[in-house]
Amino acid sequence: MRIGALASFSLLAVTLTSCFAGPHQLRRSVDDWDHAMYVNSPRWNGVLWIVPVIPVATVCALALDTLITDPWAFWFGDAWDNAGTGFEHLPVEWPDGRMESLWMERSGWTRHNR
Repeated sequence: MRIGALASFSLLAVTLTSCFAGPHQLRRSVDDWDHAMYVNSPRWNGVLWIVPVIPVATVCALALDTLITDPWAFWFGDAWDNAGTGFEHLPVEWPDGRMESLWMERSGWTRHNR
């Protein structure tokens, strides 16, 4: 009985630790929703952060990613071909300028491009 429980625990540990890597589709989709809402209506977006709709949605999306979408992407694709699954962010029109990712070349901290 102990060996079976240990094997089950080991399998669960391997599966759950793989969930920290992945495309994070749900969490990044919530981030896209937050980003699009901020660009179009910063005040309403602020309300959804204060209430806290967006933080709760982010935590729920992170939990579902950890349990479902990331293990699926990892174990049924990425682990075997050693190529990660990308995530394409929602394109958003920015009427008041933009900031670039700090991972982009020639990007600056809080640089606002118009």
